Amino acid sequence: MSTSSSSSSSASASAQSENNKNNNEIITLPNMEDITKKLNLTTEEIREIKKERKKKKKEAARAKRNRFIGKAKAVDRGQFLDTYCPGGKTGIDFTAKSGLPLSSTKGELFTVLGIESSCDDTGAAVVRSDGVILGESLASQHEIHAEFGGVVPGLARDAHAERIDGIVLDALQKAGMKSVEEVDAIGVTVGPGLEICLRVGCRKAQALAIQYQKPFVGVHHLEAHILMSRISNNQNSTSLDSDSSLEFPFLALLVSGGHCQILKCMGIGRYTIMGGTIDDSLGEAFDKTSRLLNLTKATNGGPAIEKLAREENGDPLSVPLPIPMQKRGKKNLDLSYAGLKTSIRTHAEKLRKERGLDSIEELSIQDKANLAASFQHIAIKHVEQILERIMTIIESETEKGEEEIKSLAVVGGVAANQELRGRLQSLCDARKSPWKMYVPPPRLCTDQGAMSAWAAIERINVGSTDEPDGHDVYARYPFSNIVQEDVNDGGKS
Repeated sequence: MSTSSSSSSSASASAQSENNKNNNEIITLPNMEDITKKLNLTTEEIREIKKERKKKKKEAARAKRNRFIGKAKAVDRGQFLDTYCPGGKTGIDFTAKSGLPLSSTKGELFTVLGIESSCDDTGAAVVRSDGVILGESLASQHEIHAEFGGVVPGLARDAHAERIDGIVLDALQKAGMKSVEEVDAIGVTVGPGLEICLRVGCRKAQALAIQYQKPFVGVHHLEAHILMSRISNNQNSTSLDSDSSLEFPFLALLVSGGHCQILKCMGIGRYTIMGGTIDDSLGEAFDKTSRLLNLTKATNGGPAIEKLAREENGDPLSVPLPIPMQKRGKKNLDLSYAGLKTSIRTHAEKLRKERGLDSIEELSIQDKANLAASFQHIAIKHVEQILERIMTIIESETEKGEEEIKSLAVVGGVAANQELRGRLQSLCDARKSPWKMYVPPPRLCTDQGAMSAWAAIERINVGSTDEPDGHDVYARYPFSNIVQEDVNDGGKS
């Protein structure tokens, strides 16, 4: 009896295994024609299978999105295939895959050619390892994209391809060099950014590195912005005592047209995102508000908003705009600008109706100045509020024995905004133990070749380079091993 039962169970298990195998085969078949031949399905049955598969695919995609709703963007929570981690699992295990400049190994000065093409600026620069910019060249595409109200990737790529050779040559000539042979290494932005634009600069740099046998560094665009606060450091400090350079660790506020993050910077390639935008960046909000008021048609909305508010004496309290994210409570460390964009549009539309006008564009200069000033005031107030919370957390960590952080670097294109600089300096000065603030000169806040060159210098200084042959570019390229939930335990209320 026992044997028979065992045999029966074995046969049943075997049948079940075969059944599962067949089911698995059905699921993984490459097309519906094969399924039809194998199972003799009717057209209606095939239609139902397709419908069910499509439904499951949508549900899986929705579930994945729901995991990250309300959380800071561009944070590595395991969902990205490619992440930036030059120091390996330890963060400090650097490798010179394409070698190092001979002069750098001797402790001597060396030069790097940097190339930037991540969005709509084609830039190149030759920078010396002490931070001196020997020569630089930059071609903006603002006029190309103005009529479209934003950057058109295909047009941007074509403009990069047309200009990059001349830009590189111009930077070399301004540095007093005859060819790439005279530089010691090459660095190029490989992400994040517009992939088809990144590829133009990357291929140029790869070809030059291989042709002239130079060490090659694939530069992370956001790290390059952050590290610009360390170039020619004495010029970057806005504090009274500007003799000291910016050393790791420090806190960085990165605000640009595509990114908005607050990071704890521990070393090259080692960054923890304390807070970030869950939707639009600060720069994007400036651009769209500028277009709403018909101040600019494409990018560079920040300078237009700031200029109008300042020159026309806009009243920052004239429009009652709400500070974003207040419902999340004081534990929230993230930012959001989507709601503020909607609010400024609502108030602009209200003003239009009150004035009896056909469009927002017809509002008076003073009305636009008031709207611009009010938007800028609340947009910066939101940053101040989150930064103050994070500073308090860091000061508390220092009291518990963690390494002290008393410096704030403000970087990215929006860091050129003088109103933002002034108010953040006041925030640093008002701390019980004042912080030092470091901001690159305005022209070094925006995208340009010097940032790629300097970031490559910083990587070389820790013994890190990449192989030029086969190096890829990345539209999304988050810093590795960063878990936002560990830092920001705030939630929706």
